[in-house]
Amino acid sequence: MTKRKPEEFSATKAVKANARERVGQPRPTRVVRDEPRTGRKVKHKTKLEEILRQQE
Repeated sequence: MTKRKPEEFSATKAVKANARERVGQPRPTRVVRDEPRTGRKVKHKTKLEEILRQQE
């Protein structure tokens, strides 16, 4: 069996691990939408002819 290669030291990982020990694991975040969902968006813009017909 081959020997495992030791992992390289990462200062970022060490700092984060230290913070988790002291403060604790951060709570998972959830995105909250402000505007209500209205359904599917229109795929194509309305044509000028259709807009003019609606105005009449």
